[in-house]
Amino acid sequence: MNDDDRSAADEQHAADERHGAADEQHGAGHDGGRSAADISAQLERTNGLLERMLAEVAKTPSTHAIFVDAGYLYAAAGRLATGTEDRRAFDLDAEGLIDALIDKARTIFADSRLLRVYWYDGARRRIHTTEQQSIAELPDVKVRLGNLNANNQQKGVDSLIRSDLESLARHRAISDAALIGGDEDLVSAVEAAQGYGARVHLWGIEAPEGRNQAEPLLWEVDSQRTFDLDFFKPYVSRRVVTTYETGPAAQRPSREDVRFVGAQIAAKWLAARGREALVGLLPGHPYLPGSVDQELLVEAERLLQYSLRGQADLRRALRDGFWEHLQTLC
Repeated sequence: MNDDDRSAADEQHAADERHGAADEQHGAGHDGGRSAADISAQLERTNGLLERMLAEVAKTPSTHAIFVDAGYLYAAAGRLATGTEDRRAFDLDAEGLIDALIDKARTIFADSRLLRVYWYDGARRRIHTTEQQSIAELPDVKVRLGNLNANNQQKGVDSLIRSDLESLARHRAISDAALIGGDEDLVSAVEAAQGYGARVHLWGIEAPEGRNQAEPLLWEVDSQRTFDLDFFKPYVSRRVVTTYETGPAAQRPSREDVRFVGAQIAAKWLAARGREALVGLLPGHPYLPGSVDQELLVEAERLLQYSLRGQADLRRALRDGFWEHLQTLC
């Protein structure tokens, strides 16, 4: 190969290399253009999804619930308003108080809706008293009962509060919990709810002196609020105590008088409870549930102005009158 041929070959090789480099550059630019378009489309889809999610979240309101340890509420409110913690010494307008608490929560959690009020109390053998039945019938209220021991101390209430708080927080059913209580045992309930992202707000009742809520509980919650005497005055009042006599100065009522009173009380009981309660009561005849029997006795003594304690024959007459009236309606 002469020098002219070699020079021509070199020029052709250089041209081929330049052409190949141009093709590679063009191909890279073309591939890069497709990748940018794909990324742009993907980002647009992602942004659209996020916008839809944010729109759904914006339409879903926050939810709060109120958890009431009734043992704490009765003791603290009774001492504040009447000077005693003995439930038998004062009356509590539970319906009015619950409405006031709901209104307060509506003000504090302005952009939130109420799930419900949980009312925790104790009862013998977990059988509702008449008062607890009335509270359970209120709208947006759930009554949960622990037990009462021989010393009238609540058992199992704290564990019920923890179970509900933890479960509701875990399932994202609530974002905020207003807890009315003071026992240190509630600390674990607070921690459990907070562990799932819920905020717990401790509501307390003003103490005449010192504190009526455990410090570890105060330390754990997200916020604290205390209600004063003016808040409770409309709902707590001292009960008028009547002293019954059974000595020579008191005239013993006849069995027929007591039987008639029993029928009167049965009529009031049925009007307040309805026929569904009657259907539940009838299978137990001739025995009455302990809570109903106790309320029957107390109301009869009030109407008769005479103590039936130790008067077995009169108490049998009272129950007979109560049952006879109910059975005439069957």
